[in-house]
Amino acid sequence: MPEQVVFWKWITPKMLGLVTQTSVYHWSIEGESEPVKMFDRAANLTNNQIINYKCDPSEKWLVLIGIAPGAPERPQLVKGSMQLFSVDQQRSQALEAHAASFASFKVVGNENPSILISFASKTSNAGQITSKLHVIELGAQPGKPGFTKKQADLFFPPDFADDFPVAMQISQKYSLIYVITKLGLLFVYDLETASAVYRNRISPDPIFLTAEASNIGGFYAVNRRGQVLRATVNEATIIPFISGQDLNNLELAVNLAKRGNLPGAENLVVQRFQELFSQTKYKEAAELAAESPQGILRTPETVAKFQSVPVQPGQTPPLLQYFGTLLTRGKLNAFESLELSRLVVNQNKKNLLENWLAEDKLECSEELGDLVKTVDNDLALKIYIKARATPKVVAAFAEKREFDKILIYSKQVGYTPDYLFLLQTILRTDPQGAVNFALMMSQMEGGCPVDYNTITDLFLQRNLIREATAFLLDVLKPNLPEHGFLQTKVLEINLVTYPNVADAILANGMFSHYDRPRIAQLCEKAGLYIRALQHYSELPDIRRVIVNTHAIEPQSLVEFFGTLSREWALECMKDLLLVNLRGNLQIIVQTAKEYSEQLGADACIKLFEQFKSYEGLYFFLGSYLSSSEDPDIHFKYIEAAAKTGQLKEVERVTRESNFYDPEKTKNFLMEAKLPDARPLINVCDRFGFVPDLTHYLYTNNMLRYIEGYVQKVNPGNAPLVVGQLLDDECPEDFIKGLILSVRSLLPVEPLVAECEKRNRLRLLTQFLEHLVSEGSQDVHVHNALGKIIIDSNNNPEHFLTTNPYYDSRVVGKYCEKRDPTLAVVAYRRGQCDDELINVTNKNSLFKLQARYVVERMDADLWEKVLQPENEYRRQLIDQVVSTALPESKSPEQVSSAVKAFMTADLPHELIELLEKIVLQNSAFSGNFNLQNLLILTAIKADPPRVMDYINRLDNFDGPAVGEVAVEAQLYEEAFAIFKKFNLNVQAVNVLLDNIQSIDRAVEFAFRVEEDAVWSQVAKAQLREGLVSDAIESFIRADDETQFHDVIRAAQDANVYHDLVKYLLMVRQKLKEPKVDGELIFAYAKIDRLGDIEEFILMPNVANLQNVGDRLFDDALYEAAKIIFAFISNWAKLASTLVKLKQFQGAVDAARKANSSKTWKEVCFACVDAEEFRLAQICALNIIIQVDDLEEVSEYYQNRGCFNELISLMESGLGLERAHMGIFTELGVLYARYRPEKLMEHIKLFSTRLNIPKLIRVCDEQHHWKELTYLYIQYDEFDNAATTIMNHSPDAWDHMQFKDVIVKVANVELYYKAVHFYLQEHPDLINDVLHVLALRVDHTRVVDIMRKAGHLHLVKPYMVAVQSNNVAAVNEALNEIYVEEEDYDRLRESVDLHDNFDQIGLAQRIEKHELLEMRRIAAYIYKKAGRWKQSIALSKKDKLYKDAMETCSQSGDRELSEDLLVYFIEQGKKECFASCLFICYDLIRPDVALELAWMNNMIDFAFPYLLQFIREYTSKVDELIKHKIDAQNEEKTKEKEEKDLVAQQNMYAQLLPLALPAPPGMGGPAMGGAYGPPPVPPMGAMGMPPMPPFGMPAMGSY
Repeated sequence: MPEQVVFWKWITPKMLGLVTQTSVYHWSIEGESEPVKMFDRAANLTNNQIINYKCDPSEKWLVLIGIAPGAPERPQLVKGSMQLFSVDQQRSQALEAHAASFASFKVVGNENPSILISFASKTSNAGQITSKLHVIELGAQPGKPGFTKKQADLFFPPDFADDFPVAMQISQKYSLIYVITKLGLLFVYDLETASAVYRNRISPDPIFLTAEASNIGGFYAVNRRGQVLRATVNEATIIPFISGQDLNNLELAVNLAKRGNLPGAENLVVQRFQELFSQTKYKEAAELAAESPQGILRTPETVAKFQSVPVQPGQTPPLLQYFGTLLTRGKLNAFESLELSRLVVNQNKKNLLENWLAEDKLECSEELGDLVKTVDNDLALKIYIKARATPKVVAAFAEKREFDKILIYSKQVGYTPDYLFLLQTILRTDPQGAVNFALMMSQMEGGCPVDYNTITDLFLQRNLIREATAFLLDVLKPNLPEHGFLQTKVLEINLVTYPNVADAILANGMFSHYDRPRIAQLCEKAGLYIRALQHYSELPDIRRVIVNTHAIEPQSLVEFFGTLSREWALECMKDLLLVNLRGNLQIIVQTAKEYSEQLGADACIKLFEQFKSYEGLYFFLGSYLSSSEDPDIHFKYIEAAAKTGQLKEVERVTRESNFYDPEKTKNFLMEAKLPDARPLINVCDRFGFVPDLTHYLYTNNMLRYIEGYVQKVNPGNAPLVVGQLLDDECPEDFIKGLILSVRSLLPVEPLVAECEKRNRLRLLTQFLEHLVSEGSQDVHVHNALGKIIIDSNNNPEHFLTTNPYYDSRVVGKYCEKRDPTLAVVAYRRGQCDDELINVTNKNSLFKLQARYVVERMDADLWEKVLQPENEYRRQLIDQVVSTALPESKSPEQVSSAVKAFMTADLPHELIELLEKIVLQNSAFSGNFNLQNLLILTAIKADPPRVMDYINRLDNFDGPAVGEVAVEAQLYEEAFAIFKKFNLNVQAVNVLLDNIQSIDRAVEFAFRVEEDAVWSQVAKAQLREGLVSDAIESFIRADDETQFHDVIRAAQDANVYHDLVKYLLMVRQKLKEPKVDGELIFAYAKIDRLGDIEEFILMPNVANLQNVGDRLFDDALYEAAKIIFAFISNWAKLASTLVKLKQFQGAVDAARKANSSKTWKEVCFACVDAEEFRLAQICALNIIIQVDDLEEVSEYYQNRGCFNELISLMESGLGLERAHMGIFTELGVLYARYRPEKLMEHIKLFSTRLNIPKLIRVCDEQHHWKELTYLYIQYDEFDNAATTIMNHSPDAWDHMQFKDVIVKVANVELYYKAVHFYLQEHPDLINDVLHVLALRVDHTRVVDIMRKAGHLHLVKPYMVAVQSNNVAAVNEALNEIYVEEEDYDRLRESVDLHDNFDQIGLAQRIEKHELLEMRRIAAYIYKKAGRWKQSIALSKKDKLYKDAMETCSQSGDRELSEDLLVYFIEQGKKECFASCLFICYDLIRPDVALELAWMNNMIDFAFPYLLQFIREYTSKVDELIKHKIDAQNEEKTKEKEEKDLVAQQNMYAQLLPLALPAPPGMGGPAMGGAYGPPPVPPMGAMGMPPMPPFGMPAMGSY
């Protein structure tokens, strides 16, 4: 997507809408999709700010909304534009609208919902404002009832004349349209009728974004302050609001209540239903009842009303009409479903019920299920399930024998059936089903509801051993320790009856917690010896059982050995070998193979050796051999194989193994003297014992094996065989025959070495000649043959020169001591440089050496022989100069020699040599290279002779030699060379660069008159600063290439007149912007403005912009003005005109440039020139840019132009693009220079100010009232409160301060406010504290007032907050009440609020002069638990009732009895009786009677005595009753336990007393009912159906 996105929005949860300047795209977040273009923006949305984009639920209709500035006559009224696009039709329609939204609405008579669009617009036409809301249908469905277009007016209050809609949301829940305007107005309209419902302002701040809140049928909105608002209808009041006096629209109220299922229209709906029913409009009445809000008419009374209507013949009964209407509208309730089903069942139309249930039209209930059960059990079950009638569902599943579904259903609904009863029920008829049911119970979450042992006993009681085993095998799969008893049980049952099943269970290894010794014994008796071995843990048991190999599978026995320890395994292996060596050997071998690492190979070997079983040793080591690297084991295997006659294996091992001891093996095989010598051949061949092998075979007359070894096994060792045979004095004929039998396979070099070592080389003559005759080119063959020829002196020179195959070094070395000249021949032929040099030096053959070196032409060889360290160099040079080179006719040889002399740095010898060759009329006198070399060598070694060579020689490379002469600083010689070869440019360069004579160069240039020469002269003059001369020379050379340097030099020298002439010449040859630009600049520098105007009108390639900038930078403003005017660069033209003080023209140019930078430059220049009118014109175009506003303001202020700046800002307020910065800056200026206008400005434009910035300025200028107002507007309530308190004379207002202080975030300000009011406004402090009551720490406030000594001042506040039960408040009020002697309030305070120093208060008032105060002290002591002090104080004041109540509450028997004694002592008999009554629970009867009897107060104690006797009699009766009930309950429990034990042990009485052996296991077969019948196996374990249970009693069984 190449375009920039200007607006984006989520149009669906997975689709993003992207709007660019020209198009609209959809981008799915699923997969790797790219944005897809949907449509192009319409023309009416050009230059619009996009504010919304929506699509309908089907994504077939799209709407794009934008806004733009209004008409010029009323710009504040924003214009709205809408583009509606149809995806199916790929067409757009442009409309005027500010907000729009889609909705789906179901029209009566059309089952498919219609797609509606609603949009709101506000337009101005000829000064008339029109605000409309439209609702239309999109894509009407042919042949179906459609939605009628609706429209309504939007009524804006006069204060909101310029307000306009910014968003629209449609509630699908209520079918209401919400229109939200920018200034926070909300319009609510009915979607179906477009009727106005409600209007109010929901936000004081502008709203710019809304979103649907579908779950509540409302919307969310965000205002400029950042607040998120949520709005929806009040369901409880909207219907009364519409139907009441507010709107009085009864029809709308009813329709809305029906659509939204809202309360409030009950009376209207019921009244309308009665009217329809009385008019016999039953269909309409049925529809009204079906749609009644909150189902107020869907009651049994309505059904009865329709049932009571008589049925007319030929017409549908009204009741069926009612039910039919309900079914089309939705789902029936429980009562309706029951009544309708009753009708259908009576008519035997069960299929209708099935269809309605499938469509979820009926509400299921238990009663409905009971009704349907009479005709269809399955359908009734479905109804029971939906109705959650759990007992009925379980009963239905049980009737259908679908017991597994019972568990699933019970788990789903959380129901707990009687599982044990269900299992017993299933066992009677379906044992396998009972197994499945039991398994399902075992898999229930929270564990099996019935104990596994109980379930197993149920199966065994009915002799269902097969089923019991299947159940236990499944539930015991987790193999838990707590299931060990059951694991043992299932194994015992099957070992007694069907051992094969037990064997299969044990083979699976699924159990590990059973009684292993017990199972081991049973396995041994059952003949399952391998299982017995696996379970026994003592060696004697294992040794007893393991010998029964006839009944144990060998592989199983081998595997068992792997479980034993090393010592036990070896003991058992010995037992097996002792019992039956031949029969058990294979098992022992296999065991040793499998567990050689655990048992140890040495131990196994010793075991076999102990029984002298080489066969076992052979088989064991054969498997172990491949993994062992022990030489001893490999040797033992070879030995065992040899002794068992396994010669092929011996041969294989000796051939393949790398680990046996070769010496030991060789000796063993030689001693064994096997008939087959191949094993010995393998050992000797592999390990280098060929001479020993040859000697063994020769001495044992096994010549056939020698021939076979040489011919077939390893011909490469034939030389060793031949050497040993020669040592053993074998006949030569056998050796020659042996050699000839191998021929070309025989390695010649070692054979020759063996024969040469024994001086028997002539023995090979026939063999070598035979190879040569066969065309052999083997170098060793020819070397050997050459040595034989040299020794026999049979024309060796011919062989050495003609034979191309021999090795020159080998043969040459062989010849050195015999004949050095033959060695030189051999070395020359093979170019063996080092060997030849050495032999010639050693034998003073320098002439041969010189000829060879010259002929070789090898630089490395020349370097070696000419190096100073060579003591024979002088002799060699003399031979080269005197003999080798004069003899040579090859230029290459001469060249190679010369180069070698040069490389060896022998210049004098080289010059001598070259003069002899070049200057003495030799064959090489005119050689080009040699002449070059002669001059170059002279330049290097003898410079004075160079000029002579230049004059005498003509065939040399002049340019190259001249360059070398320059490098050697022979400048005159170089000039002579270049001049001789007419290289004038190089010659003049020598004069200029090396000799450095410009005059000679100019003279030379005049002589040759070449452009290139003049060009070089010009460059040199330019470098020397002779600019005018250089320009003249460049013009002579017609050279334009150096114009950059010429321009730079002319500018530095200020010779623009000469530069003009040069540039005019250059322009004729080049079209370069640089040239044309410099020409204009040169014209300007010499003040030829007319030429400039003429030039720019002509065709040129000058970069006029850059030229103009350069002229401007060099203050050539008149010329720059011409250039900028010509290229219409108004910005630079304005700058230029400013420099020329032409301000009016500068303003005009700036207006054309319309650039902020240009406007600022012109503005500032006008300000400096005091052209304020022009400056204001410029500044108005600057201050609309926020970033430039501050710069303009500072410029004006720095120059003291305050009034002009304020006038400028006031003018800027009316600009169309006026922004917050202008309003803020004007406020700053008012604050600094005109404070009287500041407050008015702030109040008028508070929403358009940068409040933080203005706050700082007001703070600096001490405008405290305005600062407070700004803090409040900016929600900086902490700062506002601080400012008010710090500057109260100017900023304080009581009502304003109360509003502010409750909103502060810093709690310290609350207490600062308390101090503030205490000092300045104490009469209003309670008013402030009431406001802060929920925010302040009351303790701290009381402390403040206490320290200030004004607690009474805040008494109303403390009374108001005392409900918080704060200690400081309670104590302060109690203190005030004591001072005021207000004991009623004090008693109330103490009762209601207990958080205070109770003891302190009591001590303070216990000696108060008022009795009520002292009584309160006693009361406080009582509450604090200080009973003695309370009672003492009450007795002191004779408040005996209080004392008795205190004793009763204390629960202290001693205090109560002491009080009785006190009353007796005081003679207070009535008080004595009252105390017995009040303290009844505390006073001991014997104490009371004793005191009464001793003090003659029995009569006063008699009521107490009667009460006591009554109470104790009742307690004794209750205890007797409890004891009798407990005894009865214990007897009942014992009886139940006995019955349960008897039931559990019923099957145990049938078991025999001894454990019989199973059939076929060595014991007598079970007879009668205990013998298993021969039936097919069961499942994978082969278990037949179980016979009657025959099992001995086993402990807890």
